[in-house]
Amino acid sequence: MAGVGQVLEDGSVLSRIDQQLHKLESTLALVSGLAIFSLMLLAVVSVAGRHFFNMPLPGYVDWIEQAMPLIAFMGIAYTQRNGGHIRMDMLVAQLNGRALWLFEWLTSLCVLALICLLIWGSWSHFSRSFDFASPWWSRDSSMDISLPLWPAKLMVPLAFSVLALRMVIQLWGFGVAFVTNATVPVAVPLVLDAATQAAAESQYILADEEVQRP
Repeated sequence: MAGVGQVLEDGSVLSRIDQQLHKLESTLALVSGLAIFSLMLLAVVSVAGRHFFNMPLPGYVDWIEQAMPLIAFMGIAYTQRNGGHIRMDMLVAQLNGRALWLFEWLTSLCVLALICLLIWGSWSHFSRSFDFASPWWSRDSSMDISLPLWPAKLMVPLAFSVLALRMVIQLWGFGVAFVTNATVPVAVPLVLDAATQAAAESQYILADEEVQRP
């Protein structure tokens, strides 16, 4: 299941690096959100043009293809930092102390290894598309209005690289937690249990109702 993580901060070197990377992750997540909003606007323009002027937006599908990497990959490091990815908590919930931190360290190491392979593969995919000697530096283009595809392909290894940095920080955090047997380590997502999540959500709803109440 997907958990909502709480990330603790302090004045340590690890926490400061975590906070700096989180700024980059937040920016990329914002870009992803803006891409979604832009596609909504493009859909309105395309539908309105087709309905009222019999002239839909040229290359609408091409622009969707360009925006897909922004939507799908730009927010993955941000989500990882906050513990929002899908995970199986049935076993993890039974662990605590060093056993928990060792398990988290090993799974983070596996994720980092996988991400490194994905970076290598996606960069190779980008390099086959990019060519300084070609028009628009691209060996391939979209079907309708011939947009160069290399910018969209470049987004994938860039997003995965930020995720790899996040996994390195989490390996560092879980490693420190294992060595020191920390109860609440910093710079790693501490997944909240169902009761804590429900309490936090109820407080958020109550606070929102207080704001909206005249």
